[in-house]
Amino acid sequence: MSEPSAPPISKRRSGQVMGGAFVSDPRCVVKGDKVIGVRCAHCRYPTSPPAPWCPACQHREQVEAEFGPGGTVWASTLVQIPVGRWAPPYAMAYIDLDDGPRVIAHLEAPAILAVGTRVNIVGGDDGDLIVRLA
Repeated sequence: MSEPSAPPISKRRSGQVMGGAFVSDPRCVVKGDKVIGVRCAHCRYPTSPPAPWCPACQHREQVEAEFGPGGTVWASTLVQIPVGRWAPPYAMAYIDLDDGPRVIAHLEAPAILAVGTRVNIVGGDDGDLIVRLA
């Protein structure tokens, strides 16, 4: 009689245990052209995805918030290896959302963008934030 195989473990799914530690999902939650997150009730620091406390002042009280749809590129890169369903080449960038946090996003078209380039959120796809040139 064979043993049933264990389900695959993924660091991208929240709530699973990796080596005894709870793993949170590092991806943003996207609703239309907005990123869902929180602001600290004490210092107003924006965070997405939400953290258990404010990374700036460690205050625990937070207020739900929506950020976007616009932002500026902080850094970008062209990826040349396949990861999950993403086939190369594809581009990723850190985006400083207007009045919001810095998030990582997939660019709609593979390109390296200059720092400061304006982009807009066009939605999410299976948990991945997608942006295009503004």
